[in-house]
Amino acid sequence: MTTTTRTDRTGIRGLRDLRERPRGDDRGQTSVEFLGMTPFIILIMLVLWECALIGYTFSLAGNAADVGARKGSGAEYGADAACEAGARKDLPDAWSGAARVDCGRGSGLYEATVTLKVPVLVPGLFDLDIDIDGEAGSALED
Repeated sequence: MTTTTRTDRTGIRGLRDLRERPRGDDRGQTSVEFLGMTPFIILIMLVLWECALIGYTFSLAGNAADVGARKGSGAEYGADAACEAGARKDLPDAWSGAARVDCGRGSGLYEATVTLKVPVLVPGLFDLDIDIDGEAGSALED
Protein backbone atom coordinates (compact mmCIF):
# COMPACT_ATOMS: atom_id res chain seq x y z
CA MET A 1 0.00 0.00 0.00
CA THR A 2 1.42 3.37 -1.00
CA THR A 3 0.35 6.77 0.33
CA THR A 4 0.80 10.11 -1.27
CA THR A 5 1.20 13.38 0.58
CA ARG A 6 0.05 16.47 -1.27
CA THR A 7 0.63 20.12 -0.56
CA ASP A 8 -1.10 23.13 -2.16
CA ARG A 9 2.03 24.65 -3.63
CA THR A 10 4.05 21.80 -5.04
CA GLY A 11 1.57 19.03 -5.66
CA ILE A 12 2.95 15.58 -4.80
CA ARG A 13 5.48 15.82 -2.01
CA GLY A 14 6.52 12.24 -1.48
CA LEU A 15 5.60 8.59 -1.63
CA ARG A 16 5.90 6.21 1.28
CA ASP A 17 5.15 2.53 1.58
CA LEU A 18 3.16 1.93 4.78
CA ARG A 19 4.21 -1.75 5.03
CA GLU A 20 7.79 -0.76 5.72
CA ARG A 21 8.23 0.75 9.14
CA PRO A 22 11.41 2.67 9.85
CA ARG A 23 13.60 1.10 12.48
CA GLY A 24 13.85 2.82 15.87
CA ASP A 25 10.33 4.19 15.86
CA ASP A 26 9.03 5.44 19.20
CA ARG A 27 5.83 3.45 19.57
CA GLY A 28 4.87 3.21 23.26
CA GLN A 29 7.12 6.06 24.31
CA THR A 30 4.22 7.98 25.83
CA SER A 31 3.24 4.99 27.97
CA VAL A 32 6.79 4.58 29.25
CA GLU A 33 7.07 8.28 30.09
CA PHE A 34 3.70 8.23 31.87
CA LEU A 35 4.73 5.20 33.95
CA GLY A 36 7.96 6.98 34.87
CA MET A 37 6.09 10.09 35.97
CA THR A 38 3.35 8.25 37.91
CA PRO A 39 5.20 8.23 41.28
CA PHE A 40 5.79 11.98 41.00
CA ILE A 41 2.16 12.60 40.10
CA ILE A 42 1.02 10.60 43.14
CA LEU A 43 3.48 12.44 45.40
CA ILE A 44 2.23 15.81 44.17
CA MET A 45 -1.37 14.73 44.81
CA LEU A 46 -0.46 13.70 48.38
CA VAL A 47 1.25 17.03 49.03
CA LEU A 48 -1.74 18.95 47.69
CA TRP A 49 -4.10 16.88 49.84
CA GLU A 50 -1.96 17.61 52.90
CA CYS A 51 -2.17 21.32 52.08
CA ALA A 52 -5.96 20.97 51.95
CA LEU A 53 -5.86 19.31 55.39
CA ILE A 54 -3.85 22.25 56.74
CA GLY A 55 -6.43 24.71 55.40
CA TYR A 56 -9.30 22.67 56.80
CA THR A 57 -7.57 22.58 60.20
CA PHE A 58 -7.46 26.40 60.20
CA SER A 59 -11.18 26.47 59.52
CA LEU A 60 -11.96 23.90 62.22
CA ALA A 61 -9.83 25.65 64.86
CA GLY A 62 -11.46 29.02 64.26
CA ASN A 63 -14.97 27.58 64.28
CA ALA A 64 -14.36 25.50 67.43
CA ALA A 65 -12.95 28.54 69.26
CA ASP A 66 -15.93 30.64 68.19
CA VAL A 67 -18.47 28.06 69.37
CA GLY A 68 -16.59 27.55 72.64
CA ALA A 69 -16.46 31.30 73.36
CA ARG A 70 -20.19 31.70 72.67
CA LYS A 71 -21.11 28.72 74.88
CA GLY A 72 -18.87 29.98 77.68
CA SER A 73 -20.16 33.54 77.59
CA GLY A 74 -23.79 32.43 77.76
CA ALA A 75 -23.44 29.82 80.51
CA GLU A 76 -24.77 30.70 83.95
CA TYR A 77 -22.75 28.06 85.77
CA GLY A 78 -19.70 26.11 84.69
CA ALA A 79 -18.64 28.44 81.90
CA ASP A 80 -15.30 26.69 81.38
CA ALA A 81 -16.94 23.26 81.04
CA ALA A 82 -19.55 24.66 78.64
CA CYS A 83 -16.81 26.32 76.60
CA GLU A 84 -14.75 23.15 76.34
CA ALA A 85 -17.77 20.98 75.50
CA GLY A 86 -18.90 23.43 72.83
CA ALA A 87 -15.45 23.64 71.28
CA ARG A 88 -15.03 19.84 71.10
CA LYS A 89 -18.61 19.06 70.02
CA ASP A 90 -18.25 19.30 66.24
CA LEU A 91 -14.59 18.36 65.81
CA PRO A 92 -14.01 15.27 63.62
CA ASP A 93 -12.23 12.30 65.21
CA ALA A 94 -8.91 12.96 63.46
CA TRP A 95 -8.69 16.38 65.13
CA SER A 96 -10.47 15.90 68.45
CA GLY A 97 -7.97 13.47 69.99
CA ALA A 98 -5.10 15.95 70.25
CA ALA A 99 -7.19 19.13 70.60
CA ARG A 100 -6.35 21.54 73.42
CA VAL A 101 -9.03 23.99 74.56
CA ASP A 102 -8.24 26.94 76.83
CA CYS A 103 -11.15 29.04 78.06
CA GLY A 104 -11.32 32.02 80.38
CA ARG A 105 -12.64 35.47 81.08
CA GLY A 106 -10.91 38.47 79.60
CA SER A 107 -11.74 42.16 79.93
CA GLY A 108 -15.43 42.19 79.01
CA LEU A 109 -15.03 39.09 76.84
CA TYR A 110 -15.09 35.38 77.32
CA GLU A 111 -12.14 34.07 75.34
CA ALA A 112 -11.44 30.63 73.92
CA THR A 113 -8.30 29.29 72.26
CA VAL A 114 -8.37 25.95 70.45
CA THR A 115 -5.13 24.30 69.34
CA LEU A 116 -5.39 21.53 66.76
CA LYS A 117 -2.71 19.27 65.34
CA VAL A 118 -2.81 18.76 61.56
CA PRO A 119 -3.46 15.08 60.84
CA VAL A 120 -1.11 13.26 58.49
CA LEU A 121 -2.60 11.61 55.43
CA VAL A 122 0.11 8.95 55.18
CA PRO A 123 1.87 8.32 58.52
CA GLY A 124 5.59 7.85 58.06
CA LEU A 125 5.69 9.58 54.67
CA PHE A 126 5.16 13.07 56.05
CA ASP A 127 5.90 14.01 59.64
CA LEU A 128 4.20 17.34 60.07
CA ASP A 129 4.38 18.65 63.59
CA ILE A 130 2.19 21.66 62.98
CA ASP A 131 -0.20 23.10 65.56
CA ILE A 132 -2.91 25.47 64.40
CA ASP A 133 -4.41 27.94 66.89
CA GLY A 134 -7.90 29.34 66.67
CA GLU A 135 -8.84 32.23 68.93
CA ALA A 136 -12.22 33.81 69.55
CA GLY A 137 -13.99 36.03 72.01
CA SER A 138 -17.59 36.66 72.86
CA ALA A 139 -19.12 39.45 74.91
CA LEU A 140 -19.93 38.41 78.46
CA GLU A 141 -23.65 38.19 79.17
CA ASP A 142 -24.88 39.33 82.56
